[in-house]
Amino acid sequence: MPELPEVETVRRSLLHIIGNRIDAVVVYERRLRRPVPEELADAVAGCHIEAIERRSKYLLCRLSSGATLLVHLGMSGTFFVRPSGQLRQRHDHVIFGLSDGTELVFNDPRRFGVVLFGPESGFTELARIGIDPLGDGFTAAELWTLTRGRSKPIKNLLMDQTLLAGIGNIYANEALFRAGVRPRRQARGLRRIEVERLFGCVREVLREAIELGGSSISDYRDGRGQPGYFQLRLQIYDRGGEPCINCATAVTRVVLGGRSTFYCARCQR
Repeated sequence: MPELPEVETVRRSLLHIIGNRIDAVVVYERRLRRPVPEELADAVAGCHIEAIERRSKYLLCRLSSGATLLVHLGMSGTFFVRPSGQLRQRHDHVIFGLSDGTELVFNDPRRFGVVLFGPESGFTELARIGIDPLGDGFTAAELWTLTRGRSKPIKNLLMDQTLLAGIGNIYANEALFRAGVRPRRQARGLRRIEVERLFGCVREVLREAIELGGSSISDYRDGRGQPGYFQLRLQIYDRGGEPCINCATAVTRVVLGGRSTFYCARCQR
């Protein structure tokens, strides 16, 4: 599933379409995770795209009508621009024709994505989203506060979208490895120096991933159809049984919170 770096990369790769008018919308498949509203085409046609923002793993396209187009990529979705007139591809579910002669396409083989519109206050998906780990509100002191009194494993806390918005499995594994913190440790048991180190590693990993266009481990592509390259720098994720890059100890794989979790028993305490 695309995580914060992938969604932020898509956002940045779509900024060039700001100012375009949406001339037409064709919905080929409404049966996504939430049905595409039947009135979508009529409601957004004629509107200009004024801004493209991100909240957690959601893209928010601000329209001149005052409404917002909300897009979530789900497990396998892509949201990209191509020249108009190309043959529709399988799983192209929603196509927005733009005034500059391009098309903004939502493609999603598994159909776990979301394409909605309306006032931002009406999106239930955004109601309980936590702090953005790249935002000003996320500090070492705030992470320390979040860990206090919580017995859940620290990896589960990092991935709790009601606390921190956007960190998924790949980047939680990577940040914990860089910080030298074992994923199973209770959040409340971390010392302040460990929390401060983890805070820095979370920011570092996310920023590096964005610089490299995200991780294209399966079918992720950005808004220009380009893959990411952060997967070439993964230090611990999906390396179960392989030697640790620091000490050569075999990397341990466990299932934590229903997700594959990787750590080095020697480097992470």
